[in-house]
Amino acid sequence: MKIAIVGVSGAVGQEFLSILENHPMPIEELRLFGSKRSAGRSYRFRGEDIVVRELQHNDDFKDIDVALCSAGGSTSIEYAETITKYGAFMIDNSSAFRMEEDVPLVVPEVNGEDAFNAPRRIIANPNCTTIQMVVALNVIEQLSHIERVHVATYQSASGAGATAMQEFEEQHRSIVEGREPKVEKFAYQLAYNLIPHIDVFQDNDYTKEEMKMFHETRKIMHSDIRTSATCVRVPVMRAHSEAVWVETERELSVEEVREAFRKAKGIVLIDEPREKHYPMPLFAQGSDPVYVGRIRKDIASERGITFWCVADQIRKGAALNAIQILELLIENK
Repeated sequence: MKIAIVGVSGAVGQEFLSILENHPMPIEELRLFGSKRSAGRSYRFRGEDIVVRELQHNDDFKDIDVALCSAGGSTSIEYAETITKYGAFMIDNSSAFRMEEDVPLVVPEVNGEDAFNAPRRIIANPNCTTIQMVVALNVIEQLSHIERVHVATYQSASGAGATAMQEFEEQHRSIVEGREPKVEKFAYQLAYNLIPHIDVFQDNDYTKEEMKMFHETRKIMHSDIRTSATCVRVPVMRAHSEAVWVETERELSVEEVREAFRKAKGIVLIDEPREKHYPMPLFAQGSDPVYVGRIRKDIASERGITFWCVADQIRKGAALNAIQILELLIENK
């Protein structure tokens, strides 16, 4: 395989490198692409220094098999034809193509077969909050159809990118040192605060992030499921958390839901609350699974189940999911 990473200098691009470094996948050649500002840098990969090329409209992708892209929506739209015109698959981490009818939106544990129906050779990686939620929801869906979901997300600084993570760290430093914290990437100071606002507000007063969870969940799960989300930025460096309430067609017991989670691919069950064992971002960062716990009956709904889930936003919420899609393409080659 000849692989390209587009947007290698960003947080997700760096995670692509980190995951592939230790992956058993045979890579004949890895090409790195970035903006004019990033071009010329070099990154170490499997004992070799690879220089970043400037992303341009040329023939650099002519013999590339798969391009892992995380350079922003406008870049993805501009360069999609350049990347795919010679036959490369583009696995895109931006929101640019997610709701296009002829672009599959894939979470391998849920709808991996959709990756094989990509007429434009573009496969979209879903939003980070959607990915970890549908991995868990799919387990319950196999027991009984889910009619509706309510979810509150607790999203880390990493969801806003590498510069946001740096700003969050600097805010803490500034406060400790008695200086005014800088606020550029977030709507307000994130340190010692919660911000109930991620992405832009829509006409219905939900944010774009919240509406992504509604629309993307339906597309991935091929379902009429309805999702109402409140997305909150929290003072955590890395790994998103979600409190999820689901209502199913038939009443489910906590025991059968817990057993289904225990057996599910891509999920680690941590559900011993009396022993203070439950998922937390502090321990999920840097790891691959979706962690699920706090499973209980919803006392406000006879057919309701509620649970808590945590996953590393940069790994399963972005880079790892894309590489799992890449693995599907290799298996199907």
